[in-house]
Amino acid sequence: MDTGARVDGRTARAARTRTAIVDAHLALISEGDLRPTGERIAERAGVSLRTLWTSFKDMETLFEASGERVLARQDAAYRPISPALPLTRRVDAFCRQRARLLQMLAPCARAAQMREPFSAQLRRNRAKHVDRLRAEIEELFAPELEMAGAGRDEVLHALIAATMSPAWSMLRDTLGLGVAEARAVMTRTVTALLVTAMAAGLG
Repeated sequence: MDTGARVDGRTARAARTRTAIVDAHLALISEGDLRPTGERIAERAGVSLRTLWTSFKDMETLFEASGERVLARQDAAYRPISPALPLTRRVDAFCRQRARLLQMLAPCARAAQMREPFSAQLRRNRAKHVDRLRAEIEELFAPELEMAGAGRDEVLHALIAATMSPAWSMLRDTLGLGVAEARAVMTRTVTALLVTAMAAGLG
């Protein structure tokens, strides 16, 4: 075997090991272990603790890799919504998709919320989700936001806040609503914000 093949083999094994560690991290979180230790992650991945910290120098780098995996899962589950649809259909499709994605990502969101005050990487991960949601809302509801005039950014920020994981957690975990009930509240909130924006423009 030549040197290049040996290097390629080591690179492939290292990638498989990193994948197994990220898989283990996210699996533990999905099962309710919201603050898995390095020991538990390594055991679940079938690697030594030393291998874990060779693959990832600290928890922050593991949070980064796991965050990228979560975004990839979200991208795979996302379905584009046509901005040409009537407003009521856009709002319904948007809220149905947000509810589905938020429900899918709920364990990771809960885990991140616990550690975000102490993790710059988790805050960066959340910022990526916010940026993606902002871009989606700006494209999907561009006419209504434009009608808000000087209040455009205020309406945009309200829409983001109403459709992110903290709001979903309030509806599902704190108020105890079912998925359909929580989605109905989200739909009502988004509709009210956009109708108010339109009214401001007409006024």
